[in-house]
Order: sequence, then C-alpha cells, then structure tokens
Amino acid sequence: MFEKDAWLEIFAAIKQNKLRTFLTAFSVGWGIFILIILLGAGNGLTNGAQAQFAGDAVNSIFVEAGKTSIAQSGYKVGREIRLTNQDFELIAKRIPQLGYKTANHTRNQMHNVIYGKEKGNYLCRPCLPDNYYLENATIASGRFLNETDLNDYRKVCVVGLSMAEVFFKKENPIGKYLNIDGTFFKVVGTFKDVNRSEMLRAYLPLTTAQKVFNYKNNIDLMWLGLGDLTLEESEQVSEEIRKILAKKYNFSRSDRNALFVNNLYAEYKKIMNLLSGIKLFVWIIGIMTLIAGIVGVSNIMIIVVKERTKEIGIRKAIGASPQSIIGLVLQESILITSIAGFTGLLFASGILYLVNSIGIDSDFFKQPQVDLKVALSATFIIIIAGAIAGLVPAIKAAKIHPIEALRSY
Repeated sequence: MFEKDAWLEIFAAIKQNKLRTFLTAFSVGWGIFILIILLGAGNGLTNGAQAQFAGDAVNSIFVEAGKTSIAQSGYKVGREIRLTNQDFELIAKRIPQLGYKTANHTRNQMHNVIYGKEKGNYLCRPCLPDNYYLENATIASGRFLNETDLNDYRKVCVVGLSMAEVFFKKENPIGKYLNIDGTFFKVVGTFKDVNRSEMLRAYLPLTTAQKVFNYKNNIDLMWLGLGDLTLEESEQVSEEIRKILAKKYNFSRSDRNALFVNNLYAEYKKIMNLLSGIKLFVWIIGIMTLIAGIVGVSNIMIIVVKERTKEIGIRKAIGASPQSIIGLVLQESILITSIAGFTGLLFASGILYLVNSIGIDSDFFKQPQVDLKVALSATFIIIIAGAIAGLVPAIKAAKIHPIEALRSY
C-alpha cells in the first residue's frame, strides 16, 4: 500500500487534475477551518460570560430597595423603600442557611480622597467583613476589615492595589492615612481583584461610614451568599426574602419595583445554558460543513475511479489484487483529506492565536481558543471520514472485471 510507485502514480494523477484536487481539498480544509473558528468563538463567548461573574460569588443574591409601583393597604404608588441595618439582621436571623453576607451603602460612594499632593474622586464602599469573600478578592498586604472595626467604629480602610499605586507610589501604604472627605482613615490592608477596575476603590467599615458621613443606619444593598444551595433552593430563599420585607414594609409581594431581588446564580445558569445551546449549534454547523466536504471527496473519488477504469482493468489483467486496487484509491483519498484537514487546522489556529495576541476582546468576548485535543480529534475524524468516503468507490473499482474495464474506455 505504501510502495513508492503507488505514491508516484497518485502524485501524477493529482498533477494532471490540479483544479479538481484543489477544490476537493478546499472543501475539506474549509470545513475544518469553519469548525475550529466557530468553536473558538463559542469558547470566547463562554470565557467572556464567566469573566463577568469571576469577581463575585456566583451562588449569591443581591437585594436592593426601590419604589412601589402597586398600591397596597392604603399606601400610594411611588413610596420609597429604605433598607436598614435591622433589615439585614432580620434576614440573617430568619434565613440561617445563608452563607457569607454583607451590606453596602452604595449611594454617594464617590469621595474626594487626598494623600500629600495626590487627590481625586474614588469609590469608597462601606461594607461588612464578609464582603471580602463574596468579592473573591485577595489580600495583597495587611488585612481586610473585621468585626472589631465595626464594633469600635474604627476609621480604617482597605484599598485596591491600583489605588495604592496612585497615592503611595512605591511607599508601603500600611499605616498611612487617607483623607476621605475631610476624615482621616488608616490603611490597614491592600487587595487585588480579578477585575482590575475594582482595584481603584477602597472599602470602609459600614458602621463607621454611617456615622462619619451621616448615613444613619441606612443600607442600599444586601449581598447574600447561598453556600451550597441548589438553584431551586436559592429561588425559594429569594421568595422568602421578598415575603419577609414585603410584610415589614407593607408592599405587595408581586411588586418587583419595590424590592429588587436578583438571584445571581439563576442568571449565571441562564447564561451558561444559553451558551451551551450556542456551542451545540456551532458543533452542528461545523459538522454539517465537514459532511459537505466529505461528500465532495466521495464524489471526486467516484469520478477518479470512472476515469481510471481502463487502467484498473489493465492492472487486474496483469495480476493486481483487489486489495492493491482498494489501497491505491484509499491512499489518494487519505492524502487529500490529511493535507487539507491539517492546513485548515493550521490556518484556523493561527487566526485564533493572532486574535489572542493582539488582545481583541471585550466584556463579553475573551480569549477565543480551542482545546488542542478537540482540534486534533476533529482533524483525525475528517481524515477517517475521508478514508471511508474513498472506500466505497475503491471497493467498486476492485470489483471491475478486466474485460469490461477495457471495453468501457
């Protein structure tokens, strides 16, 4: 099957039919190219979506107050609901299965920050110690906020690495004081986050900020971790939170504008399911494109066998075995699909590498790439399919009677 004369004959046949061979190879190579590019794009979308959740605990719930849009118990529409520290404590007490939990004051959180000659407006977010775990942040130096900071109303803060670089340059920020809207806060730690934009902020103890900036006991956001709860259980928790606060503030449980309860886990599942559907669609389109290429190979091999009918008859007349005839046709089929398949793989991989190298991404599209094993598996599958496509005309060629072959030319 791998004799030198056979290869020379195959290359001679390919040379005589350059255009036909090129078009056949192109259909196969294009199929692999499209499949790899589509898979890479699908992974890019998945990576982008996962990056949106990377900085936060996925299995968690956001609770924010709004304004009523449904009249209830004599109260008019448009009544503002304000959450308090007591609401946070009530939810924590009534729903003990919650994991990490924090409360934030998100209104007027941009503050004028000064250190030496450096100054600017930066986000300074009042929060609780568990905020560290929900944000999936990492302490770079020092520590995060703790319960003592809250109980003693300490004027301390934890700053992101990017913010620390702006104000302290190469100085060690630990122990330094930042002037935040006229009040000096001692830096007790620095943190880094997977989202670089979030490192241009500082975290303050909630109780301290409420006292210093006259926030009273108001909070704007409750961020509640759900631990290992399932999606169904997390939905039940969401409804329980709505039920508790609707009863306390006397608004309709069906009034989605009065209280926003955003189940991050449910949103994550929806997006991942959507992306799974997109990936399945991509595979279907890619496979159909490959099948079209394989059909093209089969059709070409049928034509090749028909054109070489006399030659095959002469070979059989002088003693060529059916296996040698089949091997000759299969060799040509495998050669074309192999070269075309790996060429398509090479070009597609090159484009994906180029996209990653120059950093073409966005918030929802990052690092389009394909697992090498998947790419090679797809290529080997099309080579095997090309061999099978050439097998049918090869078997037909092996069955040709020498006399009939010589008469047909």
